[in-house]
Amino acid sequence: MPTNEKTRNEKHLTSVTPAVSQGALVALDETLLETLRERARFVIAEAERQGATAAEVGISAGEGLSVTVRLGEVETLEFNRDRGVSVTVYVGQRKGTASSSDDAPESLRETVAAALAIAQQTGVDAHNGLAPPEWLATEVPDLDLYHPWTLTPEQAIAEALACEAAGRGDPRIINSEGATVGSHVSGRVYANSHGFIGGWRGSHHSRSCVLVAEQDGAMQRDYWYDTQRDARLLATPEAIGARAAERTLARLGATRLSTGEMPVLFAPDVAKGLIGHFISAISGGALYRNASFLRDRIDSQVFPEWVTISERPHLRGGSASAPFDTDGIATRDQDFVRQGVLSQYALGLYAARRLERTPTGNGGGVRNLTLTHGDEDQAALCRRMGQGVLITEVMGQGVNLVSGDYSRGASGFRVENGEIAGPVEEFTIAGHLGDMFAGLQAAGCDVDERGNIHCGSLLLSPMKIAGV
Repeated sequence: MPTNEKTRNEKHLTSVTPAVSQGALVALDETLLETLRERARFVIAEAERQGATAAEVGISAGEGLSVTVRLGEVETLEFNRDRGVSVTVYVGQRKGTASSSDDAPESLRETVAAALAIAQQTGVDAHNGLAPPEWLATEVPDLDLYHPWTLTPEQAIAEALACEAAGRGDPRIINSEGATVGSHVSGRVYANSHGFIGGWRGSHHSRSCVLVAEQDGAMQRDYWYDTQRDARLLATPEAIGARAAERTLARLGATRLSTGEMPVLFAPDVAKGLIGHFISAISGGALYRNASFLRDRIDSQVFPEWVTISERPHLRGGSASAPFDTDGIATRDQDFVRQGVLSQYALGLYAARRLERTPTGNGGGVRNLTLTHGDEDQAALCRRMGQGVLITEVMGQGVNLVSGDYSRGASGFRVENGEIAGPVEEFTIAGHLGDMFAGLQAAGCDVDERGNIHCGSLLLSPMKIAGV
């Protein structure tokens, strides 16, 4: 490469290392995204120079602070700076991908060369390639995703100590697995050789606490946490610790359930996992591999008529909001289930081509999924259930998306006469996902909006219980 061309490609590349001030996290410089764009343009130009017929790059930079205390002492104090570059090149319809944590020009050139070397060894795949320009996002709206928190290590330690102390007031709390306070800010940019380039800055902040309680020689463990884009919206450290203690103490004295069938109420944490299994079953990778029991079920009834499952990727401040997906395709509000009917799959670009369908802007997953619900909270759903079990934790890998079979270890609370009667543990719940979805009785208004699936408690038809 001639020196003057190399200089022209590199002269505007500046450091993407975020600024640090006296040990505290600070706002990422407003020029960060432009710096990342410069890096991305350099990669695309370099890929074309080295012989790629098309290329795309994702590049990010960020910093974070995390503090964990345990039993009143600082256990870990971590400050991290993250930089990442992922380059995908196409030579015809051969594809190669390489990544690096070093965004210096020479490293970027080597990463491109590595991707091209891989592409030369891969087979031709007719489904490879960039999204056509008309599918790419034309706007990148401000989704209110960036709220930096100028958190010092001293402040983080004080918050974590207060959180743990609030959870250790009861003498039955005998141990702690730690209270953690964390903050992370980042910027990311995606670009491809169609001329598309876009990006945004984001933040994620969290507080959490994990406690252990003992009674009559038996120990129980539980936790609580909160995560928000804006730290001002986080539950207080004291509230997190107190809630963790409440949940842990409630599990003491757990008994065993008898084997049989009974109605099941999934708490929001567990309910989100159930809806997550549904999303996995309608996602492109499982579908084109013939690894989903919901393949070829478009326009069929899979939930009761009152159920609509929607995606809201442009929700302002949403934990999973994004203006475009990992293929650069514009995201949009859409329904996967409408009045109980499966109306569309969740498809990224490659999977859509394999299935001969149009991509839905779900490269990288779903974003801010919501499910219709009534005005009953968890207590009201217990009263509706009458006799049954409230599931607050599931464990194990007993979910088979190919067959739809579901069998997992569980713990929770026995419900008698519409009221919680006591904790239960060491039992298994089993059924078929198709029957569980179709037999959904109600969704609670106690919606948990943490994460990419927003869901309240879910009341299901009777399931098989394997206990004593």
